[in-house]
Amino acid sequence: MDTSTRETVTVREDGTGSTSSVSSSSSKSNATIFQTIEYLVYFFFGIVEILLVFRMIFKMSGASVGSSFVDFIYNFTSIFVYPFEGIFRAGTTKGIETTAVFEPSALIALLVFPLLAWGIVKLIRVLSGKKLQEEDILS
Repeated sequence: MDTSTRETVTVREDGTGSTSSVSSSSSKSNATIFQTIEYLVYFFFGIVEILLVFRMIFKMSGASVGSSFVDFIYNFTSIFVYPFEGIFRAGTTKGIETTAVFEPSALIALLVFPLLAWGIVKLIRVLSGKKLQEEDILS
């Protein structure tokens, strides 16, 4: 949402005293439907990225799947990791009480999904007919 404020101050001094007047105007422009979709795409993929980071941390620290939160994270993110499973083998390290697992598929997902989000947003911009400005090309 873009907000701009314009303020004009005029001070006039004459022989009888001073007079000041202040005028202020404010205008707001709402986000277009395409910008809203872009924000939602980045929001959704941001949530997926955060959950994938939790998955990696839990797997590498050997978190127990007996915990409902850990189980939720594993089950929810499994659909996002599944396309990348089998590219590399998972590395495991056995500890005294837990087994730590390094999942390369989760790391690859962490790299691929931001690129996918960026590509979707660029496609939305193309479909919206928005003219690219120099700062849009760089971002």
